[in-house]
Amino acid sequence: MGAVVVVGTHWGDEAKGKFVDLIGQDADVVIRYGGGPNAGHTVIVGENTYKFHLIPSGILNPKTLCIMADGMVIDPATLVKEMESLTERGISLDNLRISQNAHVILPYHAKLDKLEEIAKGGAALGTTGRGVGPCYVDKAARLGIRMGDLVNLTRLREKLKAVLPHKNALLTKIYDSEPFDQETLLAELTPLAEKLAPYVTDTQALAGEAQTSGKRILFEGAQATLLDIDGGTYPYVTSSHPISGGATIGTGIPPTAIGQVLGVVKAYTTRVGAGTFPTELLDEKGDRIRERGHEYGTTTGRPRRCGWLDTVALRYSVRVNGLTGICVGHLDVLAGFDKVQICVAYRKNGVRLTEFPAGDVSLLDGCEPEYEILPGWQDVDITNITRFEDLPVNARAYVHRVAEIAGVPAVLVSIGPRRDQTLVPPGIPAPRHLFHVASGVPVVPANVV
Repeated sequence: MGAVVVVGTHWGDEAKGKFVDLIGQDADVVIRYGGGPNAGHTVIVGENTYKFHLIPSGILNPKTLCIMADGMVIDPATLVKEMESLTERGISLDNLRISQNAHVILPYHAKLDKLEEIAKGGAALGTTGRGVGPCYVDKAARLGIRMGDLVNLTRLREKLKAVLPHKNALLTKIYDSEPFDQETLLAELTPLAEKLAPYVTDTQALAGEAQTSGKRILFEGAQATLLDIDGGTYPYVTSSHPISGGATIGTGIPPTAIGQVLGVVKAYTTRVGAGTFPTELLDEKGDRIRERGHEYGTTTGRPRRCGWLDTVALRYSVRVNGLTGICVGHLDVLAGFDKVQICVAYRKNGVRLTEFPAGDVSLLDGCEPEYEILPGWQDVDITNITRFEDLPVNARAYVHRVAEIAGVPAVLVSIGPRRDQTLVPPGIPAPRHLFHVASGVPVVPANVV
């Protein structure tokens, strides 16, 4: 039985959490394999809204084992706050496990993150300032403190004693900022460590046992393809591997265990922070999409930049992730437009570009999008439709056209934020069957509208 990976296809904020929650209802294990508290997932079930920053969205299913894996970086204060918020709402955490190998975001990471952004001035990357990048720097430099160290206070003291002089030298000599005191840090971290200790374990062993015993495993991606440290629009990227390959790097489960890779794509495109965005709409249409789609960050509250769907980037995402299907989200946001547009190529200096320039993203600068224009659908509210076949004909045609350009089928379509506002196109297996489907689901014919 193949595992299912859910990834974002563009620059994040595609509402992966909703699809993870939906598919995860039939998963035995949900594993978040990378990223930190710079990524937020919002899940709406009935009248209840849940905002996740670190904990896998699958936690809403008490029968599903939820793993925060090796590839994550974890802010213990943020995690404890999130855990307390869930338990206050009656959500059990008995099914939560935290990798002993996941690295810990410490207060000096967040401080360095903010100081580094200030120092960059106009070249700032637009990070969330939560210390994610500096924590991954320490991981690569082998200066990191891991969750197994955090919950062993003797080891934590030894680790801080070794690393703190280095961090304080940076703070005082480079940024002219105040240093951190070891005893003050220990006093702050000790109660957090005590609360987290019961959940920290060898998650590689847990995940490996689940895989070899044929359990249904769902990998939950954070951020998205174009933010990947290697494959994204560098340097405007995150510090980890949100692509599907990161699912194996960050968990210890081999690539051969993966059967399906689903890419979550909005019916339009958004981006947060700096960096070139070819289809960005700096007009009333962009504002309309932002307000209708509530395009403000789950974690930061920052307004997102909005534009028409970029399928040049989508095709790149299909290739590097090995997507077997796409989940089209936020279709309801485009309702009411007379015409909708899809970017199918770029033009720069008279040259038509059909491949996303991942190797040299400076080529994106100055690119003009080439659009395919499709008729819109005037039905302003499609959120109560329960069958894909009952969508307006032009809405169905839009989904099929996106799938046709991507070269993989649309397996799920979201018409609202709630779990039940999700449609399955005809000929596609229901979400609960995705764990049993071999890769290469046939594409729904584009003329089936």
